[in-house]
Amino acid sequence: MSNELKPTENSTENLRRWRLVLGSEAEQAGSALSQQDLAIDRALNALYEPTEQQAGKRAGLGSSAPSVARWLGDIRDYFPSSVVQVMQRDALERLGLQQMLLEPEMLQAVEADVHLVATLLSLNRVMPNKTKATARQVVAKVVQELEKKLGTPLRQAVAGSLQRAIRNHRPRHNEIDWMRTIKANLRHYQHDYQTIIPEKRIGFGRKGQSLRDIVLCIDQSGSMAPSVVYASVFGAVLASIKSVSTSVVVFDTVVMDLSHLLSDPVEVLFGTQLGGGTDINRALAYCQGLVQRPRETIFVLISDLYEGGNNKEMLQRAASMIRNGVSVICLLALDDNGAPSYDHHNAATLTAMGAHCFACTPDLFPDLMAAAIKRQNLEQWAAEAGIVTTRAA
Repeated sequence: MSNELKPTENSTENLRRWRLVLGSEAEQAGSALSQQDLAIDRALNALYEPTEQQAGKRAGLGSSAPSVARWLGDIRDYFPSSVVQVMQRDALERLGLQQMLLEPEMLQAVEADVHLVATLLSLNRVMPNKTKATARQVVAKVVQELEKKLGTPLRQAVAGSLQRAIRNHRPRHNEIDWMRTIKANLRHYQHDYQTIIPEKRIGFGRKGQSLRDIVLCIDQSGSMAPSVVYASVFGAVLASIKSVSTSVVVFDTVVMDLSHLLSDPVEVLFGTQLGGGTDINRALAYCQGLVQRPRETIFVLISDLYEGGNNKEMLQRAASMIRNGVSVICLLALDDNGAPSYDHHNAATLTAMGAHCFACTPDLFPDLMAAAIKRQNLEQWAAEAGIVTTRAA
């Protein structure tokens, strides 16, 4: 009986496909579109429907940045990367998107928005040079706002946690933490001399010494675009803290070390290539070579864990890092979008190995890094922060 249904199913699917290919002119084809198909149809109509002069109706993306951002987000959701690139090139040619990006009024009116930055970065490979210069100004404005909002909390959290995490019990005079030293020696107060004898001296970590090594490994596939923006800004902020050594590695099917660009987060962002495939195993293989002090290293993998490479080998590499003492954190998302889509099996397996897997909002990232530096129980930290962690397999 199932064999008898196949021709009907094929006919329905063929009608659906032809309806999407031909557009609204084929509405009488007899195929009812689902809500998702209607959304796909609207995205295609905005770019490929006849112009007002040709068909007596109006089509297109409009002239506002929000509508363009929404449209680009839609096509990333509904089409594979290769098709998205073709549609973006067509949008530049057919709808004057290039001209819109060059308008000064847009730069003055644009609001600091991570998703707009992600949109501009996704267009990076198809933009002409003159347009890239304008897009860079928009990205720089957004990055500046993010640094202002998130940079100080991160610096304070990391610096404070380092002071508490590192115990220097033989400090030089200029390294003594007087507040902690006084508290630790209150019982040695001498009434006759009205002073405290500091039997135990507590000092700050040695200046100029790298006390923790932090490796940010960022998945730059299209679904992770907002996370890439936030992680790049955080990486640049961490790099400005002398007490930690920071590396930033981005990957799709190719691995790129952008650590040398961390003095300028805008350069880091333009060094990414959003929208490729995913080879986490290859990225972990590279990052293993960066780990020189395993027990002092915090490895943060920012990825939805959908592996396009060797999944078994990827898990083995992660297990090796954890066994050697590396603190491994898997951020399934670093954005404000709520519950992410991710590979539940890989997340559960990594959790069982001893990694910490959860999504994190940007405002909680400074506290997360502080907790990791102080070697706090991250499961407990996540619970107190209201974050749902992945359960072990």
